Amino acid sequence: MPSPEMVWVDNFIIMFFYLFVFILGACIGSFLNVVILRTHSQEKIAKSRSRCPYCKHDLGINDLIPIFSFVAQQAKCRYCKKKISWQYPVVELITGFLFVLATYNIIGGLGFEYLFYNSSVWLGWLRDFIFISYLVVIFVYDLRWYLILDRITIPAMMIAVILNLWLGFTWQTLLVGFLIGLGFFVFQYVVSRGKWIGGGDLRMGALMGLMLGAKGVVVALFLSYVIGAIVSLFLVAYSKKKFKSEIPFGTFLAIGTLIALLWGNQIITWYFSLF
Repeated sequence: MPSPEMVWVDNFIIMFFYLFVFILGACIGSFLNVVILRTHSQEKIAKSRSRCPYCKHDLGINDLIPIFSFVAQQAKCRYCKKKISWQYPVVELITGFLFVLATYNIIGGLGFEYLFYNSSVWLGWLRDFIFISYLVVIFVYDLRWYLILDRITIPAMMIAVILNLWLGFTWQTLLVGFLIGLGFFVFQYVVSRGKWIGGGDLRMGALMGLMLGAKGVVVALFLSYVIGAIVSLFLVAYSKKKFKSEIPFGTFLAIGTLIALLWGNQIITWYFSLF
């Protein structure tokens, strides 16, 4: 039986590891903000240093520390004193939090060293981080500009295929998932003659299938529509939207995909245990 001192040391190491994961996620979130904003402004992502969107002053290291810089500068640019968008710290916080969730989902209480016992474990960890990053970009971009861009979804599809095949998914599972996700939206597109959904939704459905496989994409689609319906009814009830108002449905698809990615197997197991 380990001594109390050893238990304390182990717990400290685990907490430090999760803190490291959160900081890593926040740093990735900071980069995702750059991707989102430069994609929208049609700039090359690696074209130049980060700069203030108002005064165009190049930002130094002290201006770019995730979350901390926003708080320390009281949400203002150090140089022109214009307000900094809340998107920056929110995306950093959420990405860090999601990275921690994904890590805990893989290792639970087993300790961080479990990640390195075999290649499939750390590869699955890396895959989840990459998928989460793409989903955060899709969520924020669609929430702000009502668009799901091909330049985001198509590379994500190729990466999803490579990583999932490497992890042991069969090509048949990915193909069926692709056909379910794409076919679900193609049907709606044909029936509505393009009035219900756009082309971006078609690609998003295909991406969901390639990320999650056949079973996971069904869970994600179901969750996306349930969450979307609840949020939409809430917005209508509080006069924020009308029944015919356009909504950024890609945000709900991203949320459903994220939930299915992290807990899809548990949801499927729970569902079949009801019968």
